[in-house]
Amino acid sequence: MGSLNEHSAVQKQYSTANNLNTRISIHDKYSTNKLGFNNWLFSNYDISPNSEILDIGCGTARIWKQNLHLLHKSVKLRLTDFSAVMLSDAKNTIGERENISYDIVDIENIPYEDGRFDIVTANMMLYHVPDLNRGLSEVQRVLSDKGCFYCATYGENGIMPYIATLLKNYNVIDQTNKNFTLQNGSDILKKHFSDVKRLDYEDALEVTDIDDIIDYIYSLKSISSCAELDRKILKNILEQNMVNGILRIPKEYGTFICRNKSKL
Repeated sequence: MGSLNEHSAVQKQYSTANNLNTRISIHDKYSTNKLGFNNWLFSNYDISPNSEILDIGCGTARIWKQNLHLLHKSVKLRLTDFSAVMLSDAKNTIGERENISYDIVDIENIPYEDGRFDIVTANMMLYHVPDLNRGLSEVQRVLSDKGCFYCATYGENGIMPYIATLLKNYNVIDQTNKNFTLQNGSDILKKHFSDVKRLDYEDALEVTDIDDIIDYIYSLKSISSCAELDRKILKNILEQNMVNGILRIPKEYGTFICRNKSKL
């Protein structure tokens, strides 16, 4: 279970879309895998006509904006987030559509009936949930008999752990939230779901403008000690690790695909 301080930091992180957009932009600009994480995630979704989808923690809803043209017109999509500001951004991104609805929802108390949804998604957010077992029990409850749960997350060997290693002489430690990662996610999910499958997305960052990665670090100010360092120090250390004008930073992202345990 997450602490109250951590929950407060998360609320601060998502009180506006600015920090999230800063982090998205660096992936858009410097990722070596040009497919794009959202497109890859969507390519793994098995969405049949007449499906009803629940997206928990939809953020700015870019994954749906990029792929709406691939959804059958009979598909119903419910976009939800615990942040009213983020949900407003999602609505601005997608707009009013007959088959799309918007709700403020806390994953620990999902306000829908049992077995309603054919697909539930919760991407890049489960590590923030204070009572994750309760949240996953709620997902399992609202998932239909033959439903599928998709949940993307990061691994424990990605961007911020790498940067923390570069800055270890400044007493910077890796403070990455490891409540739900690619490494431990399967064991957590198997308490609630069967047929838990992990898929990894191969990618890295090749950064040519160090100021961009520093902006990324500062976007995590409330949850990373890296952001406490002076900008000049950060820039000097990161530039020293560039090779031929490029700072190569490992990324570790993927998703889990889960079936409903009690309904198999």
